[in-house]
Amino acid sequence: MNKTIGFIGCGNMAQAMIGGIIKSNLVSNEKVIVSNPSGRGLNNAHEKYNILITNDNDEVARVSDIVILAVKPYKYFEVIDLIKTYLKKDVVIVTIAAGITLEHMSKTLGDSAKVIRTMPNTPALVGEGMSALCANKNITTEELQDVIKIFESFGKIEILEEKLIDVVPAVSGSSPAYVYMFIEALGDGAVLQGMPRDKAYTMAAQAVLGAAKMVLETGEHPGKLKDDVCSPGGTTIQAVYTLEKNNFRGSIISAMESCTEKAIKMGKK
Repeated sequence: MNKTIGFIGCGNMAQAMIGGIIKSNLVSNEKVIVSNPSGRGLNNAHEKYNILITNDNDEVARVSDIVILAVKPYKYFEVIDLIKTYLKKDVVIVTIAAGITLEHMSKTLGDSAKVIRTMPNTPALVGEGMSALCANKNITTEELQDVIKIFESFGKIEILEEKLIDVVPAVSGSSPAYVYMFIEALGDGAVLQGMPRDKAYTMAAQAVLGAAKMVLETGEHPGKLKDDVCSPGGTTIQAVYTLEKNNFRGSIISAMESCTEKAIKMGKK
């Protein structure tokens, strides 16, 4: 790809994305530039990836063909107001924040703006991200493919209609937090039975990783894979029974419902 990719903001998500871009050789180091008001994140990114860094958001806007806005949602429109006069004519703007709609961006940047709304997650840090993308009507097929390549450099992607984007935080954006809680609980349970905590976390995390790969690589329904582990009268079905008595699945669905409601409220604000 012969494009300059600019990041405004240099937090964990931006650095995860930069890492994927550089490691995959999607573009050369000098084709990535990132800005941030503080130096610590910038210096870390420069040391790890030898990319261009600056404290000036305007500089990123002037030179980038694709600008990824990696700032907190409440900062979006403040940042856009400051950089919009410096943006290239056909720049592609990529958002990664919950609640920032394509309509919001068009109202701020104008009807001709090229915008792709995305929702990545933190496992991008280890190259196993899951991202959802949707584009406005001004994005060409080639431009969409360029952005898809960026996000595929650190994980998997799905193209969704924008009306489904508010569901993404619940199912993939925020869900790593639920999984970490599950792994922690598995670890606590093993420690209760006398296992050392470091070994408990390793075994629990690998079990979750393996189970996830089974779903992705076999294509089997998760319910069937669960049934395959449950021998009649065995230990697994006993554990499943206890989880069901305590509303395990219902609790997860309720959490996702509240997460989606929060995302919708953020968009309305």
